[in-house]
Amino acid sequence: MLPNKEFFEGVALKKCVTATYNKMQVVLAPHILYTRHDEMHVDAVTVEREGEPPRELKLGTFKLAGLKDVVVVDRQFEPYDMFDAAAEKYQGTTLMMVEA
Repeated sequence: MLPNKEFFEGVALKKCVTATYNKMQVVLAPHILYTRHDEMHVDAVTVEREGEPPRELKLGTFKLAGLKDVVVVDRQFEPYDMFDAAAEKYQGTTLMMVEA
């Protein structure tokens, strides 16, 4: 399976992506792509869920295989303050991350 190019584009250009996750429509601000247990993951901030903003902004982990109908949208984002690119879980597994 080829990596999802929309996520690479979203990370590189700091653009949000829309996707279907657990049958819900979400808008994500992707911060980092990495591998874990030989599967690709993205850590992203959920900007909207079913058209509504979340109660709190936080960085979540998503398996790329679980995200469907992914589309890059023309909506810029600023990197989330709590994102720690040096976190241990990313060491040696990072494919691409947002630049501050």
